[in-house]
Amino acid sequence: MHNSNDLTEETKESLEIFNGELLHVFQDTAILPDGNTSTREWIKHPGACAVVPVFENGDIMMIQQFRYPLKEVCWEIPAGKIDPGEDIAITAERELLEEAGLRTNDLIYIGKFYPCVGYSNEVIHIYAARKLEITEMNTDHDEFLIRERVPFTKAMEMIDKGEIPDGKTQICLLRAWSWWNQEATS
Repeated sequence: MHNSNDLTEETKESLEIFNGELLHVFQDTAILPDGNTSTREWIKHPGACAVVPVFENGDIMMIQQFRYPLKEVCWEIPAGKIDPGEDIAITAERELLEEAGLRTNDLIYIGKFYPCVGYSNEVIHIYAARKLEITEMNTDHDEFLIRERVPFTKAMEMIDKGEIPDGKTQICLLRAWSWWNQEATS
């Protein structure tokens, strides 16, 4: 008899069906809570870090980037995948420098989230960065970005108006906005 409080599924068999530079796709046979089996397709992802760079006056640094799958330019915050064995704070600092051309010695971890729980194990770690030093961007050879300083309040309005459709950026800005407002009142 099945315990209705136990929703755990166990992997019976796992088959890697695609192994790319970023994504690894698996097709598993899972044992369901009632003992039956079902197929589960999922993507293994190395994880990522996203950084909301906040200047003393409340401006944030955002980037614009063409996103090939959408065929459009999106407003985003600096973010990127975690390299094998890399500490997540190092990933955050690296992405902040590469994509926004910013250095910091004040990086604050403000949480994590899972952007697509139905088909991936990806986790995105969220950081805020203060005490920012502007320097040159150091993007990858195939990465083309524009950085722009935006008042934090304007970025929140951009979310409300649908001008920031990227879910990662929305979540990170909302979490950082909450953090920023707590910091301002403490």
